[in-house]
Amino acid sequence: MSDASVRAALRSDERLVVIEAPAGCGKTHQGADYASEIARAVDGRLLILTHTHAACSVFAERTRGVGARVEIRTIDGLISQIAGAYHAGLDLPADPAAWARRIKDGYSQLAMRVASFLDRHAMVAAALARRYPFVVCDEHQDCSGDQHAIGMALHREGARLRLFADPMQRIYKDKVLPGGRPPADWQSLASGADAYEELDTPHRWRDGCPDLGSWTLEARRVLKAGGKLDLRAKLPRSVEVVFAENQARRYGDYQLATADRRRIDAFERANSSLLIVSHFSDTAQNLRAFFGRRLPLWEGHTRPGLEGLIEATIAHQGKPIEMAQALVGFMGEVGKGFSPSAFGDRLVREAMERCTRSTSGKPAAIQGIARHIVETPDHRGVAGALRNLADLRRSHADFAGIELDCPSEFWEAIRLGGHADAEEGFAQITHQRTHSRPTPPAKAISTIHKAKGLECDGVIVMPCDAKTFPDTAEARCLLYVALSRAKKRLLLVVSAGTPSPLLLT
Repeated sequence: MSDASVRAALRSDERLVVIEAPAGCGKTHQGADYASEIARAVDGRLLILTHTHAACSVFAERTRGVGARVEIRTIDGLISQIAGAYHAGLDLPADPAAWARRIKDGYSQLAMRVASFLDRHAMVAAALARRYPFVVCDEHQDCSGDQHAIGMALHREGARLRLFADPMQRIYKDKVLPGGRPPADWQSLASGADAYEELDTPHRWRDGCPDLGSWTLEARRVLKAGGKLDLRAKLPRSVEVVFAENQARRYGDYQLATADRRRIDAFERANSSLLIVSHFSDTAQNLRAFFGRRLPLWEGHTRPGLEGLIEATIAHQGKPIEMAQALVGFMGEVGKGFSPSAFGDRLVREAMERCTRSTSGKPAAIQGIARHIVETPDHRGVAGALRNLADLRRSHADFAGIELDCPSEFWEAIRLGGHADAEEGFAQITHQRTHSRPTPPAKAISTIHKAKGLECDGVIVMPCDAKTFPDTAEARCLLYVALSRAKKRLLLVVSAGTPSPLLLT
């Protein structure tokens, strides 16, 4: 298989073409090039489906010049469009996207309803297939079973479907709702395709370190086959291994002996473009302390803490105590120092007592934060309380030790206060963020999930221990995604006592 055979398969008359697309092997180039060529050559629109607005922006840039002949949407956006057109038949309000944002697993429920609707009403799927006779699906391994079923409904009615997927990059696990479909089985999908090809040229490493690219593809093959990466064998010069044991006593912390961390520090200093990746959010946050808080966290395109805060403010509107508790939880998600014992418990008590007690000093400052929530117990009051807290961090010595690991998320929560409706405000802020295509700073710390789709000259994967990367299918995918971010140099920090069982040491 080669770039040429993939190109030929995409342009063939076959109706279902599946392309296995390892990281860094030119998937976006192939998809965008095919879309641009088809859009100029045939009647009808070509639809590109992605999972993020950021990916939409990339494809829009790569297909510039073909105008409206190529339509680029997120899969959730397409589903919302279908649901909006047929909302009465789906027993939904006229704005299904707003409905989905309000309820738990809303977009998953929306996909389930639309998939079932298209199964029952083939004429609707046929109309969509006539509108979009060519469909390119990006990162298809991240589709839920219902999202996949929607694409296949168009395929059944005549649309030519081109699926780009990498089963080794499936690191987001959607739970299957009652009545929903399980994710598509990769082997069945590949074997049932009219044409199947695999990208196998490591383009990402061509101008950096070709040996690292070849090693990364081999590592993918080994992990996919259920094997172990042999770190005892001769490694490319661009791959380094440090054996070190975490000496921290508190859960989530990371601390090494001075002698063990010298090579890590040297690697960090030597790379001006660097990602340090780990599996767990707690570990990523604690790695900031490990590196002296010099390196920021990459916040990515998702805001789990903010989403939880919005859900709480909607569910508990008018209830100051619950609002205060939600603020404390949010601060625990986005930073350090605003602990229950130092600040949170007092804040909740002030909300409970409606800020009636006479206080001074630090308690008075906390009472001032709580007063915003007591007087306006909704998202606007919480935003005002957070803005007050931001001011206190700059002006009050008792608050100076509060650290923000996710400053963008913190300030977006404050910006919500400028919107009358929390959900609508969040939708606008999310739209602005994703279309601005934020990128990580030159050096950053990230979870593996948020690093997916990124690439960097140097990458440190730490820690590579049995807890972080056990011998599971999910951990194999996580390890592969982590190491495939590196373009020139890779450093694996492996536990000396409890190394990952995915590694031979």
